[in-house]
Formats: sequence, structure tokens, C-alpha cells
Amino acid sequence: MFRNRIRHLQRYRDIVTVFTRYGFGFMMKELGLLEWLSIPKRIFIERNKEIQNKTTGERVRLFLEELGPTFIKMGQLASTRPDVFPGEIIRELEKLQDHVPPFSTEEVHRIIEQELGAVTGAIFDHFSATPLAAASIGQVHSAVLKTGERVAVKIQRPDIKSMIETDLEILHDLAGLAVHRLEWAARYRIADIVAEFSQSLREELDYENEGRNSEKIASQFKDDPHIRIPKVYGEYSSQKVLTMEYVEGIKLNEIQTLEGNGHDRKILAERVVNAIFEQVFMGGFFHGDPHPGNILALPEETIVFIDFGMVGRLTPEMKNHFASLVIGMMRQSSDEMIKAITNMGLLPDDINMPKLRMDVDLLREKYYGVPFSQMSLGQAVNDLFSVAFRHSIRLPADLTLLGKTLLTIEGVVEKLDPELSIISVAEPFGRRMLKERFYPKNIAEKVREHLLEYGEILTGLPKDIKEFSAAMRKGKMKLEIVIPDLDLFFTKLKRISNQLSFSIVLLSFSIIMTGLIIGSSLGKETPTLLWDLPTIEIGFGIAAFMFLWLLYSIFKSGRF
Repeated sequence: MFRNRIRHLQRYRDIVTVFTRYGFGFMMKELGLLEWLSIPKRIFIERNKEIQNKTTGERVRLFLEELGPTFIKMGQLASTRPDVFPGEIIRELEKLQDHVPPFSTEEVHRIIEQELGAVTGAIFDHFSATPLAAASIGQVHSAVLKTGERVAVKIQRPDIKSMIETDLEILHDLAGLAVHRLEWAARYRIADIVAEFSQSLREELDYENEGRNSEKIASQFKDDPHIRIPKVYGEYSSQKVLTMEYVEGIKLNEIQTLEGNGHDRKILAERVVNAIFEQVFMGGFFHGDPHPGNILALPEETIVFIDFGMVGRLTPEMKNHFASLVIGMMRQSSDEMIKAITNMGLLPDDINMPKLRMDVDLLREKYYGVPFSQMSLGQAVNDLFSVAFRHSIRLPADLTLLGKTLLTIEGVVEKLDPELSIISVAEPFGRRMLKERFYPKNIAEKVREHLLEYGEILTGLPKDIKEFSAAMRKGKMKLEIVIPDLDLFFTKLKRISNQLSFSIVLLSFSIIMTGLIIGSSLGKETPTLLWDLPTIEIGFGIAAFMFLWLLYSIFKSGRF
């Protein structure tokens, strides 16, 4: 770790300086980085008035944008986690922009030749020098293959991977420091969150992974003529180059263009929602960023999904828990919602269940009596995730990404057909999931799995009992004692000890004074040099000082 700090010293300085300039220097100070990096103290007071007047969320967004691609991508991933970050921060993170100037055509040709083992002219009959789009990680060019197919080629920005890996090393280091030094960082498991985001970012850097995601989504709709996923040309793709079928359609937020081309907005809206729910509830594998730029409309109301760098995955267990959550919301049942949340998430040891129930009840009352046609499924789910945040309940990242996906798709649909109820479209999928859950074949499969599991437990039981009895005979049994309200216990124990100390000191003071008085009376019959001194007065003064000092210490502790 120390070697990494030395190797990336300048980048550490850049990060800590930007953190400090935007008002988060106190965190760097608590981590001990200001002294280690010799950051000038003037940076604490150099913030201009414009930055000082920004909200916390705005300052977070601005410093992430200033620190570049890694931090922008981390912020965009963080915007999908309302169970980890407060709403004010989430709203600002959703505004993060990563528009950057394109890199040169020479670099593009160099990367293609390096990755695909052939010069651009040998693969493409035509390759556009001007990119269709440029972002912090890569850019897209249109091209035509030698076989005549028109394609879109995504090329990763040169050296971006090494830059991101450096930043991720530093972020892991900072997270580790924070967990050891800051109580809140340990409570929110910051190191785990950074590791989770790092994995997602590394997956996005692998274009072969994006190609596989695209093909997996395409397989879900192979029999649906109204949903189209661009073909991936695997022979012309690698980790840094992705060649896909070029599809020219109309973005779903271009309402006037859609109407001008005769598209039926109601049909488009219904097909988009059905496609997303098919991915989520049936396939358990869904597009994680379905904003209007990633969904196109073709003739005959055909929907095209593009850009599968971010996807979500739901295991059968997670799908069941999510279905239970939605059913609990529809039934206005706090018990069912709490059960679903606790089944989905990781509960802290000190969770306040009565307070959790109160928050869920308040949320239930918020949606009580609201017609399904007026209810936002995405907003309701994210409200529940906000409750999870307040109680430090960690939810799986894919579930919170699902909440973000539902909100995004609702925003798209609202512009196409404001009268469409997302809940009403979701209802048939909910029924299908319930049927699947209670389908005899599925129940039998679960029973079989449990029987196998119980069989393994029973098979290993004699061995476990033998090891247990052997440990008992050797006296190696470990006993763990958990005392609820341990702090209160120690406080009461300290109060008792202080009261006992006070009693002993009072008794000692009385004995000392009695001895001095008796000694003084005897000394009058046998005068010596010692008795010429004011012994009683001195002894009284010393004893009184000790007595008062101990009293002050006890009362100051507040535990008398």
C-alpha cells in the first residue's frame, strides 16, 4: 500500500487537493493525508464564494467532474444507490456529465490494428473519421464492412484503462484508511462499496463483456419482431473495440420527430415498458441505463435497445423478494414490505425495528388510496430504498439499479403516453411470477433442493457431534457472551465504583482527622519540636484538598 502511495504521489496530491478545495478537507485531515502530502493550509480558505454557496450535493458533483473519468463513472454508479447515499446527493450525481473532446483518428486506427491484428482498410470498406459520439471511456465511429454491412465501431480511449486502474488503487487505499479511522465509514462499509463500484467499472471497460450482454438480451426477444437488439460482430471485436450493427432510428425523447414520422406514441410506450418488464421479471437480466438516448424507434413501432455497458442481474431469489415487495405495496401491508426489505438486504446488528416499522407505515400512508394509474412504481420502490438508507440496510446493487431503471423508464413513458399506468402493465408479470413461484414443478424442485441440503446436514451430523464432544472433553469450548446495552452497563458500573470511592475517601478523611486530633492532645503533655508546627491545620488542609479534588473528578465524570 505504501509503495502504491509513493508511485502515485502526484495523483494522491491532485485528489486530496480537489477534495479540500470543495470543502471536504476535514475528511482528508482525519485520514492523515494533509500532513503526509504536505498540502498547503491556504487551500482550506482558498475556496471562492461561488463554491462556498453551493450545496453539498453540488460540490460533490463538481469535484467528481474535475477529477475525471474514474470519479465521474463512480458517481454515475453511486447515483443508482439510494440505499447508500442521501437523496440530495443522488439528485446531483444524476447530472454528472462526461462530455470530452474526441481523440485523434490516428489513435483510432492504431488501436484497431493493435486489437484486431489488421489495418482499418483491411477490415472496413469505409471508416468515418468523425465520431458519432465521444465520452470519457470511448467514442463511436460509423463504418462499412468489406461485406457491405453498415456498422458502429466503439473504440476505447487510449491509456484510459491504466488511468482508471491507478484511481481505483487510490480509492481502495482511501476507503481502507477511512474504515480504520472513521466510525461512519466502517458502519456504511465504504470499502465494500468501493470494491463493488470498481467491479462494475472494470466490467464497463471490457467491450467483450458488453457484447455478451447485448447477445444475452437479444436472446430474450428472439421471437419478438417488435424488439430489436443490434447484432454484435464478434470477429471484429475485442476488449477495446466493439463492432455492432448500425441502426438508425429516432430517439424516444424526440416527440415531434416521432409524430412527424407517423409513430403511435401509445404503442411505443407500452412496448418499451413490456420489454423492460420482460427483461426484469422473466429473464432476470435487464438494461441498466434505458435513458431516451439508448432506446430508438423504427418503422412499425419497433423498439431498439442499444449500449449494454451497464446491466442488472436478478437471481430467482431476488426476483421473488422483489415480487413480494411489490405485492406488499399493492396490498398496503407494512408487515409484508418489512419482511421483503429484510429478506433483500443486510440488516445491521443495532437496527431499530420499531423505528423501521414506523418509517414503513409512514410510507404506506403516503401511497394509501392513491389509484394505481397515478402511482409511480419506480418512485415507490426508491422511497423504500431511502428507508433502507436511513436504517443502514445494505441492499444488493442490482436491486437498487432496478429501482433506478424503473424511474428512468417511467420518465421515458411519461413523455410518450402520460396516461399509461406502469403498475397496470406490471400486474400481468406479477401474476406470472406468482404462478411460477407456486407451480407444482417449481415447488417440487425447491423441495428436492432442500431435501438434498438437509441430507447433507444429516450425513455430517455424526461427525459434528463427535467433534463437539471431543472439544467438550478437552475443555476447548468457546463461550461468547453478548450483553445488550453494554455501554449502559459500564456506565452504571462506573457510577457504583465512584460512589464506593467517595465512601472510602470520606471514611479515610474521618480517620485521619481523628488521628490528628488525638495526636495533638497527647502532644500537649510531651512537647517536642514537631508539635510546635501547626500539624492539625496542615493535615486538615492536605486531606481537605485531596477530598475536594476527588469529589470534583467524580462529579465531572457525570457518573455519581
